[in-house]
This record gives sequence, structure tokens and C-alpha cells, in this order.
Amino acid sequence: MKKTNASILIIDDQEDILFASKVYLKKYFENIYTLNNPKNIVELLAKNAIDVVLLDMNYRLGFEDGREGLYLLKEIKTLSPKTIVILMTAFGKVETAVEGLKSGAFDYILKPWENKKLLESVKQAVDKARKEQKKNKDVEIKEDFFVGSSEIIKKAYSLADKVAKTDANVLILGENGTGKFVLAHHIHTQSERKNRPFIAVDLGSLNSNIFESELFGYAKGAFTDAKTDTAGRFEMAQNGTIFLDEIGNVPLHLQSKLLQVIQTKTVTRLGETKARPLNVRIITATNLNLKLEVADKSFREDLYYRINTMEIVLPPLRERHEDKIPLAEYLLDKMIEKYIRDEITFDKKVLEQIEKHAWNGNIREMENKIERAVILCENNTITVSDLDLETITPYEENSDDIQLSSVEKATVEKALLKNNNNISKTAEELGLSRGALYRRLEKFNINID
Repeated sequence: MKKTNASILIIDDQEDILFASKVYLKKYFENIYTLNNPKNIVELLAKNAIDVVLLDMNYRLGFEDGREGLYLLKEIKTLSPKTIVILMTAFGKVETAVEGLKSGAFDYILKPWENKKLLESVKQAVDKARKEQKKNKDVEIKEDFFVGSSEIIKKAYSLADKVAKTDANVLILGENGTGKFVLAHHIHTQSERKNRPFIAVDLGSLNSNIFESELFGYAKGAFTDAKTDTAGRFEMAQNGTIFLDEIGNVPLHLQSKLLQVIQTKTVTRLGETKARPLNVRIITATNLNLKLEVADKSFREDLYYRINTMEIVLPPLRERHEDKIPLAEYLLDKMIEKYIRDEITFDKKVLEQIEKHAWNGNIREMENKIERAVILCENNTITVSDLDLETITPYEENSDDIQLSSVEKATVEKALLKNNNNISKTAEELGLSRGALYRRLEKFNINID
């Protein structure tokens, strides 16, 4: 039997599973890789073009809810978007598996599996990977994303295009769901580094105990589970771009370590003393106001200026009124393709709802709602109930909120006057941190001379 020229990666912490699946799949596919430690995924994906990953969802004894698998799925899809992922679980957690499908997994299988079922699932996944590759064959990196026609978003992308031609560090600001990852990737693809790695790291989800080992790497024997020399995310991004999302959530004691890497353009693995040179473009993002975090001494001022050579602010969707309908139609087309559905249209009342709705969760909220609607809709028409926006109120302050805000503003102004505009004394009197007080000054547009 002729083997299919495809590369399959199997990730499981049980050696017998790895051995059995490798022996079986080796009969049908050219390249079979195995990993018993998911920490090595980044390095392997950086060195090899993997078509399909078979990913176990549980790795630690006593933790069998599949959350680790969902986290790793997100990592794989970020590092290698074209790689198809099949989830494996021995515990039949269908709810978690379905959540995995929504997050981009192709299929899931239960262990112990039937060989025919396993082979059929992998074959279908390889076919899908081949179609994706054919679609992109001989085509220079081309992004598929929606920008919009509103002046505020065009201004942000115009600035991004200008800075992309340089190696300047970029800080992207914006609420959750406004497209910070998409903008960061766009900057990378418009840069001279576009054919080099783009490594994205969600700093908000990194436990402080593994922060250094994940970012900077480690030497064999550096700690109990360090069985091999392992490169960190910065080294994986060598000659390319590293995107550090949620940088505002990095604890203060770890900010200094991050600052040292950025300043010296070197990285030292845990357990080593020799610094390794780095040639990496750094893009960061946060939904926090870092100026206020600096004022509150929650974020290092020197780190802020290091990452902020250029600042780009992404507006919330509620400020992009003219983009709502075109964006919804773009997302609908994406979901039709994803779920292989016939042509689907929005009911007229749905379009009215989309325009009126504030979309406080921004693009991410709209994408989730439309995906749900595509799954539920009948007769190829999305109705108001399919979109589930009926019970959601628009983004506006009611009269009680306005009255309360007026009282709060007056209280802050009175305390400032009493303390001669001394921020520390005013914050103490109001029972606020300095950062919280600064946020209220910004909210109420109170200027201090």
C-alpha cells in the first residue's frame, strides 16, 4: 500500500499510546512524530511542517477536565494556523470536546479508539490540510480579515502599515475582542520579516511559575521536569516577530526580567549563564491604560517606554457604526465556509438588530453570535432569535447611571479642591489607589493644573 506523503504529530503523555498509534499510522503516512511532553510543541512546530496533530486533552494526574488540551489547541492554532488538530480523550467529556471543536479542532476521538475510526479521521484531516495548502499554493502571504471603511479604523491600519516597514516596537491598545492579534499579525506580514516566524504569547494565561521557562527557555536539569534543552518563545521567534498579548497583566517582579531581554536583545535560558543574541521584532498589546498603571506603580515606566516606540489604538465596534453590517456579512461568509453550508442570508430585522446593538464584546462577540446563528438557522435565513440579541440592551447609560456619575464626579472634584489637587492625599481620602483616581479623572475629564 502506497503511503500518503503527510506529516502527523501525536502528543500524549502515555508512551504505550504513542507507540501503538505511531506503529499503526506509519503504515499509511510518511512522517510520524511523537511527543510525550507538550512543552516541546513550539520547538517541533517551528522546525517541521505538520499537517495533522493528534492531541491528548489531559496530562496531569487528577486533572481530567480537558482544559490543558483546550489551551494547547489554542497554542497550536496560533503557532501553525494551517495545521489540523484532532482531539483525543479517554474520559468521554463530550462537552469539552465540543468546546474544542468550536475553538478550531477538526474532530475528536475517544480512547481506546477503533483503528478504522482513527485512520478515517486522520485521512479526512489530511485531505482538509491538502485543500488548504492547494488554496494557498504559490501565493505570497495573504491575510483574510476585515478592516472596514470607518475613518477611525482606517487611520489605525494606515499607521500600522507605516510602522510595519520598520523594526520599531509597537504597543497595540484596545478593548477585548477589537482585533489586536489580527493587527499584530498584519504588521508582521507587511514587514521584511514576513517569511520568518510569528510567535504569539498570551501572557495573561501564563502562570508566573512557568513565565521564564516558557519565554526564555531552559537547560536540561534546570528544574525537575527539564529533561532536555528547550528553547523559549523568544528564541522561537528569532529573525521574526514575537507578539506579547496582555502585557499589562505581567506581575511587577517579572517585568524587570522582560525588560532586560528587550534592552539587551539577548536571552538567557534557565540553568545557563551564557546570553544568546536575539534578533526579534516585538509587538505588545493590552486592554489596560498603561499610563494609569505606570502612575499607580503597577507597571514599570522604563518597560512602558521600551515597548511603546509606536502606539496604535484599536477602536471598539460601537464607535465603528458603518462597519457593523459589512463585518457581519464578512463573518457570515466565514462561518458558511467553516460549516460547509449553503448560501445563508440575514433576515431584514436581523440587520436592524446588528446596527442597533452596541457589541460591547466587539468583533469577538459578533463572531460568536453569528457562528451560533449559522448552526441554528433553518431555511438558510438567520432570524432575530437565531442571533439571540433580543434581550441585550444597547450600550448607553440610563438616567440613574448618569445621576450617579454626576455625584461621583462632584465628590472627586470636592476632594481635589480640599487637598489642593494633591493626588496622593485625594486618593487616600477617597479610599482609592492612585491609578483608580487617575482613571476617574480621565473618565470625568477633570484636568489638574
